[in-house]
Amino acid sequence: MVTNSRTHTKVGLGARVLDGIERAGNRLPDPFALFIFLFAVIAVVSTVMAAADVVVELPDAEEPTPIRGFFTGEGITWLTTGMVTNFVEFPPLGVVLTILLAVGVAQRTGLLAAVVRRAFGRAPRWALPYVVGIVSVAGNIMSDAAMVALPPLAAMVFKAAGRHPVAGLLGSFAAVTAGYSCSPFITSADALLSGITTAAAEPLGDVGTAVTPVSNYFITATIAVLLGLVSGLLIDRVLEPSLNRRQMPTETVEGVTSTGAKSEDGTDVVLDPELSPQERRGLRWSGLALMLTVSGVLLLTLPAGAPMRGEDGGFLPSSPLLDSVVFLVFLTLIVPSITYGLVLRTVTGGASIASMMAGAVKDMSGFLVVAFVMAQFLALFNWSGLSSWLAVTGADLLERANFTGFGAIVAFVILAALINLFVISGSAQWTLFAAVFVPMFALLGYEPGFIQAAFRIGDSATNGLSPLNPYMVIILGFLRAYAPNAGLGTVIARALPFSLVFLVLWIVVLAVFFFTGTPVGPGMGIHL
Repeated sequence: MVTNSRTHTKVGLGARVLDGIERAGNRLPDPFALFIFLFAVIAVVSTVMAAADVVVELPDAEEPTPIRGFFTGEGITWLTTGMVTNFVEFPPLGVVLTILLAVGVAQRTGLLAAVVRRAFGRAPRWALPYVVGIVSVAGNIMSDAAMVALPPLAAMVFKAAGRHPVAGLLGSFAAVTAGYSCSPFITSADALLSGITTAAAEPLGDVGTAVTPVSNYFITATIAVLLGLVSGLLIDRVLEPSLNRRQMPTETVEGVTSTGAKSEDGTDVVLDPELSPQERRGLRWSGLALMLTVSGVLLLTLPAGAPMRGEDGGFLPSSPLLDSVVFLVFLTLIVPSITYGLVLRTVTGGASIASMMAGAVKDMSGFLVVAFVMAQFLALFNWSGLSSWLAVTGADLLERANFTGFGAIVAFVILAALINLFVISGSAQWTLFAAVFVPMFALLGYEPGFIQAAFRIGDSATNGLSPLNPYMVIILGFLRAYAPNAGLGTVIARALPFSLVFLVLWIVVLAVFFFTGTPVGPGMGIHL
């Protein structure tokens, strides 16, 4: 008699949860298909509700507003006559593209990489974890490129200093992902989220302060410094000691580079944290160019009667200075970048600058396609009146449950953190959330810009825990240069302390702003 024996491997609870998240997330469609599906759902639901004569009673409205159905003569003509307008007037579109033109030049001239390498290369051995933490948290000015460029560079400088390179690699990745939405700089994420918030707040009319790319700057700049320092502490006291205890290899596997990057001819790309004399000269000239640019802006801002001041001589709540935020961010990025490029000769004329900008737009082609369907979805959601109906209904339920204070904000943050495990695209998630929660919380008395700040906490903290994060696989490739048998669980387990600590600390900071009434950005308070 032959007996077939089976070996059963016991799977832990954590592994089962992660497997479940991965399976559930894999069933979600990509953002383009997701928003087409949601558009269809809104079209059907709005038509049914319109046929049932459902109305929404908005505060301060003289009479109830009826829900409008898409599958009606009015709805069809709304789409056929307004599709282009919906897309062109989608608030994030122009703002994001404008800032990314400047970021594209900064990346392609080599300025951003040089600044990061300068920060890493000059750090003493004991301070390396803190420098890596601060630079990685602030690194989202490079957008998603930070998740690929910074971790392998951090590994190299750790190894050169005689510290564990994997601590630099995984610590930098965890800091970049979990602190993705906070920075001491204004980034394309600020522009993108503020545009979506503006679109979602349109049904509110003139209620609330206009949301701009700097509307969350006070809280994001504050938390960026705190999270950068805490990241360094976690790398130094938690991550690196645990790697040493587990005897994680510090040398790369033979034939595998620590960066995993290849040049066009197939040779390994080596990232050197030390700058060449020409690169150092380029940084000095670009720093001077930045100082002159800022000085010029200050001359137009500080004197009495300066053109950047408001009619009353101030800056808040409205002034040309605040209305020029996108232009100022563009200017302070593009001038130093071109200066650096001229010194390094990566900029040889107008044609090279245009080529760099074209490359940045090419990199954003996927966003443009998704933005088209996102714009149609939001426009229909607002036009039909469903956004207002959901906001009024949800706000009424929260008021009846007496759940309108800071506890409701924390619950919103946690919900965003959980959904972020499945919908890794921050713009896609905020488009869904903003359409419902911005009007809902506005009816409870909260500024749209403050709700946006709360969302950013949940959207950032769990980035490094989602198996659906496409950069997780890239970091795993870097990690396997040291530990060939490492898996996604290794990356997630090392990122978990960062995510949990970041989430708690960020909520604490949010609570301080909330209970002290401190504005989260210029002119952006907590309550309407």
